[in-house]
Amino acid sequence: MLANVTRLDLRLRRRSAIGYAAGLALYTLIVVALYPSFKNSASLNSLSGSTAAALFGVTGQLTSPGGWLNANIYGNFFPLIMLLLAVGYGAAALAGQDEAGTLALVATLPIRRRTIVLQKAGAMALQSLLVAAAVAICVVIGRGFQLAISPANTISISVAVLLMGLDFGLATMAVGAHTGRRGTALGVGSAAAAASYLLSSLASTISAIRPGRYLSLFYWSVGDEQVTRGASALDFTVLIAVGLLALLATVSAFRRADLS
Repeated sequence: MLANVTRLDLRLRRRSAIGYAAGLALYTLIVVALYPSFKNSASLNSLSGSTAAALFGVTGQLTSPGGWLNANIYGNFFPLIMLLLAVGYGAAALAGQDEAGTLALVATLPIRRRTIVLQKAGAMALQSLLVAAAVAICVVIGRGFQLAISPANTISISVAVLLMGLDFGLATMAVGAHTGRRGTALGVGSAAAAASYLLSSLASTISAIRPGRYLSLFYWSVGDEQVTRGASALDFTVLIAVGLLALLATVSAFRRADLS
């Protein structure tokens, strides 16, 4: 019975997760295949360092393997797709089903509400893992196109982006459990993710906001040169701690939710 909750959510969202993973895998393969054509283009490096470039996650030398991957995958598109999937599911998992009138039926099953939340968090993680694995595999393939990023660093930063997506997805789910409104949850989750992205990106060029970068989950996942050095133990600690707090907040809010 517990597995049915997860299986139902996975069936409802499977096409979205597979579509995101396939599209991002194709995009990633194109990016890594194009690198040899641009790695000797000195004019590309002149684009980095500006505020406009920072808005797109462009940092460092664009012609270096790390700079190329960060500017075209890890600094923008990969986190964006991960957030679309996780935040979208987070808004739909509880609040969306509550508005549709199906959550009350699920809650009548002989299952603790805490377990329902855990099952839905597990479904979110499985969907997100599919996308992260697709990107990691394609970037490792990129070693054949002169992208000399170690597989260990590739895996670690992909996991870091996965954890960041889960953090925002769980936070969105917590808002949905508290308000019962999918639109509100989606708006709050999306706004928080956008603010985090801007804070991390602009901190590299605007000194006034640089101290605030530590408040950004983007900084702890992709904003501190993780693509070249790999995600650190501290990065993982912060990302996991935030996710656990968001999960506890979701459980607490769902326990108090009136589904009548």
